[in-house]
Amino acid sequence: MAKKIDGKAISAAVRQDLAKEVEQLKAAGTTPGLAVIIVGDDPASRVYVNNKKKGCAEIGIYSEEIALPADTTQEELLAHVEALNTREDIDGILCQLPLPSHLDDKAVIAAIAPHKDVDAFHAANVGHIMIGDYSFLPCTPAGVMELLHRSGISVEGKECVVIGRSNIVGKPMAMLLLHENATVTMCHSRTRELKEVCRRADVIVAAVGKAAFVTPDMVKPGAVVIDVGMNRNAEGKLCGDVDPAVDEVASYLTPVPGGVGPMTIAMLLKNTVTAARRRAKQAKN
Repeated sequence: MAKKIDGKAISAAVRQDLAKEVEQLKAAGTTPGLAVIIVGDDPASRVYVNNKKKGCAEIGIYSEEIALPADTTQEELLAHVEALNTREDIDGILCQLPLPSHLDDKAVIAAIAPHKDVDAFHAANVGHIMIGDYSFLPCTPAGVMELLHRSGISVEGKECVVIGRSNIVGKPMAMLLLHENATVTMCHSRTRELKEVCRRADVIVAAVGKAAFVTPDMVKPGAVVIDVGMNRNAEGKLCGDVDPAVDEVASYLTPVPGGVGPMTIAMLLKNTVTAARRRAKQAKN
């Protein structure tokens, strides 16, 4: 059976480290601040925002929620972003996605000042990730790398397969693995012979959004399998992109829930602390 990579325990350790850093920043006169914008009343978005605020409170970050009605205009939303860009006490800004259909999420992301873009979605930050010169990393791929590091799993020289090519997970995930000297193959809906490609992999990161998509016959015995998926099965139970039977084949496996999920918010908090540390440094100079 595969060894479970416990995201809850690793997330708790990351938060403990961050709490100490926040304490030091506060002692030196800087309180990290995060602003979260939520538009409308999507239930899943509300849960995510509440969890982010809870995470901030846990480690001592000041958090502020800007809750806007579903009929907010693009101009009104951008005005809120611009106001937050200019505030000294706010280090990080994120706009909870998805937005109502009449709003342009790309324009909102582009409006956030890159040094406050703690989701690392802004084109400037994406470019920095591409060349390996970054301050922020997208939270889910960064969480995956933290899980690997803290579990003592090196990807150097190994074959890694990323299933899924989204801008939020798949593409940056491939870049982070490449920066650590992995040989990376990106797979997607048009990939031919997907099973054979996956069977070569020492590490599989599944971020495709389909329940139980990765089956045991796709996994090389002893491979490390990271499940980024968050789906509901026919019974309505939370499940990942990886068939539970992969547990019999892999050497390491992240559970769903309790694997990658807890790491995403931990990395958001880490990005906010990084931004606050930069502000404190600039204040000294």
